[in-house]
Amino acid sequence: MKAINVLLSVLISLLIGAAVLEGGLRLIGKGPDKTLLDFDEVTGWSNVPGRTKTLHKGPITVHYKINEIGLRDDPLPKGGKPDGVYSIVALGDSFTLGYAVERDEHFVDLLEQAYRSEGRAVEVWNVGAEGWDTAQQAAWLEEHGAQLEPDLILHLPFQNDLYWNSQDHYATADGPRQKPRYQEDGNREARALTKSAPKPWHQHFALTKWLRKPDRATLDLHNWRYPGAARPIAKELAPLLPPTEFDASIRARTRGALIALQRKAGELDADLVMAPIPPAPAYSEHWKEVYESVGAGRGLAGLDWSTDRPLDLFLELAGELGIDTLDVRSTFDGEPAAELYWEADWHLSPFGSSVFASFLKEGLGERDGLATPTTQTTNALAQVSGRGRSGLPFAAKLFAGLWVLLSGLYIATYPEEPKWLPPLKVGLLLGAVFGIFIGLGKLQTALPAPYGNYLPLAFLVGILGFVVFKLGSRVGTITELIGAFIRRGHWYLMPLVVVLLSIGSLLVVAASSPLVAPFIYTLF
Repeated sequence: MKAINVLLSVLISLLIGAAVLEGGLRLIGKGPDKTLLDFDEVTGWSNVPGRTKTLHKGPITVHYKINEIGLRDDPLPKGGKPDGVYSIVALGDSFTLGYAVERDEHFVDLLEQAYRSEGRAVEVWNVGAEGWDTAQQAAWLEEHGAQLEPDLILHLPFQNDLYWNSQDHYATADGPRQKPRYQEDGNREARALTKSAPKPWHQHFALTKWLRKPDRATLDLHNWRYPGAARPIAKELAPLLPPTEFDASIRARTRGALIALQRKAGELDADLVMAPIPPAPAYSEHWKEVYESVGAGRGLAGLDWSTDRPLDLFLELAGELGIDTLDVRSTFDGEPAAELYWEADWHLSPFGSSVFASFLKEGLGERDGLATPTTQTTNALAQVSGRGRSGLPFAAKLFAGLWVLLSGLYIATYPEEPKWLPPLKVGLLLGAVFGIFIGLGKLQTALPAPYGNYLPLAFLVGILGFVVFKLGSRVGTITELIGAFIRRGHWYLMPLVVVLLSIGSLLVVAASSPLVAPFIYTLF
């Protein structure tokens, strides 16, 4: 019986350790991937209404909040579009979603704010989702576009749209995802889309995420050996290269999707404008090197590849169909290239996003409805301006909430102190904590890749090392105490022992160091 109790003690100790590690990994952004997406019978996948997510990727931290119809945007106005409001639908993929920027840094919201600052009643809707190609964007517009009552549809394609427009499914490491596809005449293929198989159990935990095995069969179907390439490369890069065997299908299917967009825009009595987004290698030496390096389906070194080819093809097809176009390349050429895109991610940086927003505003010009404000548009602006886009930054909201909550608890616990003192003490404590973390975030951004990615882990290891150093000889006592409980088989006491020892250790360290005390006391 004692052997069983000892075994249970060991198992519970391991489970507690695993739970702590799981929580720590999630805390530093190494947890299981949380996605904004789920199956959609029209587009294959789309943003889930009401879903939220925080992205941590190197120096990038972004918060997403999806509205009631699946857009990273404000709620829809009750009663439909107010009179006098000019509605722009920005239609695209993760660039349009604003994958690597906060909303107040994103070109969709910056464009809207630029119009409103001039007294123009303009609403710019963010209809973007990760991985969407032109076919999915056209399918969404056909099914849902009318509810936004657009006056202008701003189509924002990216280079990999071209290949995936020719496919009826998208390749992911978890297997294929079905998606819509258009025929050359602009009609969507008549077939029902089915949901992919759910993720295996081990992908729902941070500790077991490394067990994930990609679906090589699906991925390999979308790689091919281009003449002269060192290794098979992704077929989605085919539009970067001189004519390939996929060109006819890419051109026909993309043209069909554009016809569908154009036809639906006509039905909605909306203008259609295309503004292709250049890929990062066009302006970033880092991403140029990544595209030429062998791995992840790339390996373009030594090949005649150009980031201009995909954009030229989009503009050519738009010209054939009479679709208005905007070409941002000359504008980007005049900006500091290294600042337009993130090094940690191939999406636009806040600076690149602001440049793109200014370009779009200038390029759209003085269209009907975007002209000098009138009494009607001024009245309409009053109806939509209350739904401001950016508001307070997330950090400011968190600080304010904690300040009010902790100050209230402090006053309730120590009612004899002057009422002005608790808010001051709590404010200084929170200011120290937030200042350190914000400073670390700024430092992480300033450090060159990949060193900035290791800063959070180094900070965490440093704090833990400091705790162990301050405990000193008590570490041996703690280890011996836990070992004694395990040897005696007191498995039912292990959670209590671990909790008490953890709290006691933290209090000892807090009492011995004013530098670490703000972090520890904030926990309590």
